[in-house]
Amino acid sequence: MRKTTNSTVPGAHQEFHDAGDAAKMNSLRAGVLGANDGIVSVAALLIGVIATGAGDKSILMAGLAATIAGAVSMALGEFVSVSAQRDSEQFLVAKERQELREAPEAELEELAGILFGYGINRDTALEAAREIHKEDALRAHLQLELGIDQNELTSAWAAAFFSVLSFLAGAALPMASVFLAPTGTQAWVVTAVTMLLLALTGLISAKIGGTSVGRSMVRLVIGGGLGLALTYGAGALFGGVA
Repeated sequence: MRKTTNSTVPGAHQEFHDAGDAAKMNSLRAGVLGANDGIVSVAALLIGVIATGAGDKSILMAGLAATIAGAVSMALGEFVSVSAQRDSEQFLVAKERQELREAPEAELEELAGILFGYGINRDTALEAAREIHKEDALRAHLQLELGIDQNELTSAWAAAFFSVLSFLAGAALPMASVFLAPTGTQAWVVTAVTMLLLALTGLISAKIGGTSVGRSMVRLVIGGGLGLALTYGAGALFGGVA
């Protein structure tokens, strides 16, 4: 649903809000999170394997296996999660449609009550509810009661595909850095690349969410750095024992 703020005053501010904006923002955030998972999980595994003293081929094979396994896991997890969410949304749509068919007056009163809760005069709210019911009662009830737009239900396939792409994009540069780094410098190169990528991810996520850029970048860099340090320590410890 597109909402427009109109004014007869010249130069008045005019806003446009699209019903799909929230879904697009959620997709962007999910993409950033998927990329962050790819960066941290693959880089941490690479660092851990490097710390064991494994050869270049073993490091590359471990990184490749982690990338494939992580991408598959992300896709399956996202598909199952979004499928369950979509099933719930479709159930609620069917339930609301049935209630409107079987008890239209009760639903009218319910909608008027919702509008009244937003500060509209009770008589005006009831009249507005009647007008809404003449146009598209189902859509109004879904949006105001449940926050659902039946035309914007999430696609499980799209979510799974998007999560795979974002994970692979995040994992690509740590993998490339291991492949290109001279022998003996892989750990330093992977760490440097990972820190830069996490800082960039923090910047992008802050811009999308409208939050503090510095806080977001520092949080991701510190968290990622701690993860790399722990996996390196574990690799050095158990690699030495082996």
